[in-house]
Amino acid sequence: MDIAEIKRLEAEGPGRPASKKRQQQVLKAFVYIFLMVGSFVMIVPFVWMIVTSFKPLEEINTYPPSFFIRKPTIAAYIELFSIIPMGRYFLNSLIVTCSITLANIFFCSLAGYAFAKHRFFGRDKLFLLLVGSMMIPWQVNLIPSFVIVKKFGWLNSFYGLIIPAMSGAFGIFLMRQFIMNIPDDLIDAAKIDGCSEFTIYRRVILPLIQPALASLAIFTFMGQWNNFVWPLVIVYSSKMRTIPIALSVLNGQFGTNFAMVMAGAVVATLPVLIVFIAFQKYFIKGIALTGLKA
Repeated sequence: MDIAEIKRLEAEGPGRPASKKRQQQVLKAFVYIFLMVGSFVMIVPFVWMIVTSFKPLEEINTYPPSFFIRKPTIAAYIELFSIIPMGRYFLNSLIVTCSITLANIFFCSLAGYAFAKHRFFGRDKLFLLLVGSMMIPWQVNLIPSFVIVKKFGWLNSFYGLIIPAMSGAFGIFLMRQFIMNIPDDLIDAAKIDGCSEFTIYRRVILPLIQPALASLAIFTFMGQWNNFVWPLVIVYSSKMRTIPIALSVLNGQFGTNFAMVMAGAVVATLPVLIVFIAFQKYFIKGIALTGLKA
């Protein structure tokens, strides 16, 4: 490199970092604006839902619509729990969702531990088959699952709502990928101390995979709380209805009472929101730390 080239680089050097810094600032500003617009678009429907649930019907039917509530009232919530057994539907959804979530946490983590840290005949092929099952549309399994549940006599019961969903391929895959990052030395040390396999799982594996368990719990809880098709297929009595079916019936029978429909939507949304806020820290940590190596 000659002297002229060195002088040219020295002359251009101070300008390059400043230009790069300006580009980074512009990019960061664009990202923030994009996220703010996206957040606004997603939040507005929820705000409108909550506001409408506290409005009297005469304010809901006014034009142009407004977010401002002149005469707030809780009449829609009183009607919701007095006209239909919303408390029963809420309890049904809570029993089904919590049972399925706890079962998935236990069985998926146990299977993930076996696939990640144990060697047995056909392990990799079985895991590949399990992952491949995630590509099958859920509609394909609907009729066979219904036939099996009917054969066992579980129609219109908590057994039919809970047992078929007690474990899933996605949960096993998530647990297996996370547990693979745990050093084998910890498991070997526990074996030297005389721990059984289940003791190792309970005292070594479970404390180290709490972020992944929180992620699985949130995914499972949200999915099962909003599950509509499967309860609709196997439930035929009103006392076994869950929240999604109740909202569908509510929208069909009281569709003109927008305040009552929105109140039902608020009641259905609150548990999911509470669970996400409670486990948000572990959820983000679990997504960040979960490995994707095969």
